[in-house]
Amino acid sequence: MNNRSNTPFIVGLTGGIASGKTAVAREFESLGITVIDTDQLARDVVEPGTPTLKELVETFGAEILTADGHLDRRGMRERVFADAAQRKILESITHPAIRAELARRAAAAPGPYQIHVVPLLVEGGGKSTFSRILVVDCPEEVQIRRLMARDHSTEAQAKQILTAQATRATRLSAADDVIENTGDLSELRDKVHRLHQSYLQLASRNASDPASTTHH
Repeated sequence: MNNRSNTPFIVGLTGGIASGKTAVAREFESLGITVIDTDQLARDVVEPGTPTLKELVETFGAEILTADGHLDRRGMRERVFADAAQRKILESITHPAIRAELARRAAAAPGPYQIHVVPLLVEGGGKSTFSRILVVDCPEEVQIRRLMARDHSTEAQAKQILTAQATRATRLSAADDVIENTGDLSELRDKVHRLHQSYLQLASRNASDPASTTHH
């Protein structure tokens, strides 16, 4: 939430898996808006040669690396999935690095406002960080169908993934703005363009009166 006139106007973009967050983010990018994807940041901060990867190796051992020196992300996920203590250690190393890199890129980003893509924004309780929360929404049966097509998941696997996330109702209750992504790309583009105009106005107001644009 903005409380200083020099704080950038930041929209937190979230939504359930296979809801269409990436497509929405691309549309904002096409309008010249800075989009920062926290999933990409999570990959960037553990690239070979980074202090974060070095600390992970020191903590968990060299077996977490692939043959070419990259983090074995799948192996790491499987390792911590069954061990809450190890997962907390992993997060204590990676989360500060991700937050620091996010802050660095946000501070350097040009433009009237920014979009930060945070898939687990609602689950992580980070709502107060943002000026607005934009939720990309679609019915769960659509998510399941897209997951099965995209990842070749079974219906049971797709449903299990959805169960691990916040419910649709919980996400919608946190939203300031919603894009219902059930149509074609042209319809999605129109919705993004309308929100873009709204955000330009809100960002302009925020620059002169930060309190006027805080979300509910």
